[in-house]
Amino acid sequence: MKSSDYEVHDPRFRLLLQPNAFLTRVTDECLWAEGPVYFPATDLLVWSDIPNNRMLRWAPGMGVGVYRAPSNYSNGNTRDREGRLVTCEHGARRVTRTEHDGSVTVLASHYEGRRLNSPNDVVVDSNGVIWFTDPDYGILSDYEGYRADSEIGRCNVYRVSPESTRVELVSDDFVKPNGLAFSPDESLLYIADSAASHADDAPRHIRVFDVSGEGRLRNGRLFIEMQSGVPDGMRVDERGNVWTSAEDGVYCYAPEGSLLGKILIPEVVANLTFGGINRNRLFIAATSSIYSLHVGVRGAGR
Repeated sequence: MKSSDYEVHDPRFRLLLQPNAFLTRVTDECLWAEGPVYFPATDLLVWSDIPNNRMLRWAPGMGVGVYRAPSNYSNGNTRDREGRLVTCEHGARRVTRTEHDGSVTVLASHYEGRRLNSPNDVVVDSNGVIWFTDPDYGILSDYEGYRADSEIGRCNVYRVSPESTRVELVSDDFVKPNGLAFSPDESLLYIADSAASHADDAPRHIRVFDVSGEGRLRNGRLFIEMQSGVPDGMRVDERGNVWTSAEDGVYCYAPEGSLLGKILIPEVVANLTFGGINRNRLFIAATSSIYSLHVGVRGAGR
């Protein structure tokens, strides 16, 4: 990597880099790239291009193509334990699963009889339970969804078991909950609050919670506070470091919260994921582009 591509704030960060790798751009044809997810079985990357109401895909040697259009203004994506695509849809205000035959199953659309706001980001734990955030970004305007009033009246974090399809509230004290990620052993859950995107005095931080054996969140506390921009999507590596999107790139934080370093990107970063056959390739969704970079650590695998 060129020194202009990163900032080292702690010597430990150098051990997480791959000095012979370099930042590459996969594509620059998006309006707002989000929600990258990697499928190891097919070496395929899928992501959302929210304002264009489509999902795109890329595989080595195949170039970029349309995966799904329209996509209901999809945002965050992940895989479940069976390798199926799980998607947050702003436009339809729901969380869905794409089956292996291409059909779509609705996993969550309402809480206590009221429509969700606009599910934003999603993770699946090792028991197959889906955890997702539900800010109101997709109903604030017609740019990334459809303008509407919130039926719930607040922005929450939920979980849903595929067997019961009952949406459970796990946190109701966020302003605009956004990206979320588990620690490698799933004892911790990190959740971003990106409310400063719409108000200067609003949260721009990541909180961390203990996860009980019953799937409840306890002991919520501040993990990091952003100095500029807002935290959005994030991932955790096999050592427990948190890699989060930021205004000027990807920031990497040690498990105790100290900033290890930054990967500098020339566009505002919205999300990222670990991919590649060895889970050591970062795919970075940044405004109009998808970037790729091999690093010296693997993404957490469960």
